[in-house]
Amino acid sequence: MGVFLKLTWFFKAQKFNYILGLIMLITIALIELLPPQIIGKTIDGMTNQVLTGKMLIIYLSILVLAALLLYGSRYVWRLSIFGTSQKLGNILRRYLYRKYTEMSPYFYQNRRTGDLMAHATNDINAVQNAAGAGILMIADSLITGGMVIITMALTVSVKLTLIVLIPLPIMVIMTRYYGKLLSHGFKKAQAAFSKLNDKTQESVAGIKVTKTFGYETEDQADFKGLSDEVVRKNLYVAKVDALFDPTIMLVFGTSEFLTITFGSFMVLNDEITLGQLITFATYLGMLVWPLLALGLFFNIVQRAKASYERIEVILNTPNSIETDYSTTAQPQGDIEFNIAQFHYPGNKAKGLHDIHFTIQPGMTIGIVGRTGSGKSTLIKLLLRQFDTDKPNDITYGDIPLRHYQLGQLRAQFGYVPQEHFLFSTSIRNNIAFGNMEANDSQIHEVSRLSHVHKDIQQFTEGYQTVVGERGVSLSGGQKQRIAIARALLIDPEVLILDDSLSAVDAQTEETILANMHTLRQGKTNIITAHRMSAVKHADLIIVMDRGTIIERGTHQTLIERKGWYFDTYTAQALQEQHAQHLNDLTEGDEGNV
Repeated sequence: MGVFLKLTWFFKAQKFNYILGLIMLITIALIELLPPQIIGKTIDGMTNQVLTGKMLIIYLSILVLAALLLYGSRYVWRLSIFGTSQKLGNILRRYLYRKYTEMSPYFYQNRRTGDLMAHATNDINAVQNAAGAGILMIADSLITGGMVIITMALTVSVKLTLIVLIPLPIMVIMTRYYGKLLSHGFKKAQAAFSKLNDKTQESVAGIKVTKTFGYETEDQADFKGLSDEVVRKNLYVAKVDALFDPTIMLVFGTSEFLTITFGSFMVLNDEITLGQLITFATYLGMLVWPLLALGLFFNIVQRAKASYERIEVILNTPNSIETDYSTTAQPQGDIEFNIAQFHYPGNKAKGLHDIHFTIQPGMTIGIVGRTGSGKSTLIKLLLRQFDTDKPNDITYGDIPLRHYQLGQLRAQFGYVPQEHFLFSTSIRNNIAFGNMEANDSQIHEVSRLSHVHKDIQQFTEGYQTVVGERGVSLSGGQKQRIAIARALLIDPEVLILDDSLSAVDAQTEETILANMHTLRQGKTNIITAHRMSAVKHADLIIVMDRGTIIERGTHQTLIERKGWYFDTYTAQALQEQHAQHLNDLTEGDEGNV
């Protein structure tokens, strides 16, 4: 019953619908008490030879009227209870989705996509079922069952009623025990289903890699193992579930035996009539559904309890991004980094330390360094995907980042991440994601600036070409350039390219950067890269290593210092010259042939 207490907020909000549904169930229970009485009176009338045609017509008319009332009442209660339970599913889905969109990357580092999907599907369905079928089961058990028992006692025999109820406590004890086993097993079954969801989502997303490495057989074996585990866990649930009906029918069979045995003696002793015994037996048959409903109720409630606890864990998970919205000002001015040290949540090692520099409006900043040097960490902190250890570690216009509303802060940035993401829709819609009101002319312009317009035109459907999930039908370079076009379209105050030119050649990179320089005069650009050519025109270049700044300055200044930047730039330049020389030789050989 704990899950019903937790859902009190919903039942209060929908009390009118549930009250109406319960009134209809009570009406149905009362109407269903009439037929056994009419059957008993008809039999007694026939036995005593007092039944007339007029009486029979009255009895039949009552039965027809009862049938019509049952039809209407059942229609109304289904709309009131089952229809209202759909609202609960809708509300919980919206709560979960809002939670998913609000949470920081740290939340997703500790949870897998398949598990989150299982919460939004199977778990919500189980809770919704409790607010629909669960209400019906307990109402039928208490209302119909209670009324039938009271009518049996008042209209036939209190003594016989008490006798046939003797086995019922055993049924209650056993079904509660089965319910506990079911809750425990259902939690494990849901966890196994989440793992299977994870595996399916991951395998479909990584199908290219799987095929490239010829890993299909092993991947299928992994899937089979997880699928078999889901079957085993659900089979245990099914075995426990299968105990409910036999137990209830055993109890009911015992009650039937007691009815026939003791009822026959009471008829012979003239304590009740034969018609009353048949009425009593008919009422007892009407108790089958309330008894089954009680077992189903425990089943449904235990499943809902396990699922709601899983949902609560998600909804009660605090966001690692603190909210201290003490300003409504529009972010503008210098962006200043003064980070003494930063640790990722749950990690004792320093992610960054001794970071001090300022980005003035209109500057282009280049951030370079080895893999793992902390370039992307700086960007994540600027976008508040993670929070710094102290509020004043990063300020925008002398105001700490966490004092701005997140939506207002992030609206200043156009971000192209390393792991560019495209949606399963048309190329046009992917580019227009940040500004769906943009016209074709604007979309084509930013596509030209990101050097992807000609590629798109070569597709059969052009800008209406639907890309596969995550852009699986496009090359890495095409996906990067579409992501850049998407960021350029919103014309942000600060454009961030987080190693977003790694999949394009040097000539394309130079063209894109030149276009950006022309387009974004007076606006801020932040470019992180492994290729030094991407940042050589920056106003300030930050060189990072092991989470701190080891060099800073313009391209010319860093070349003159002959440090890490000089060594890396020189090595990359030699590699490009060597590659160009080999390409020229290859083209020359083809011309001679």
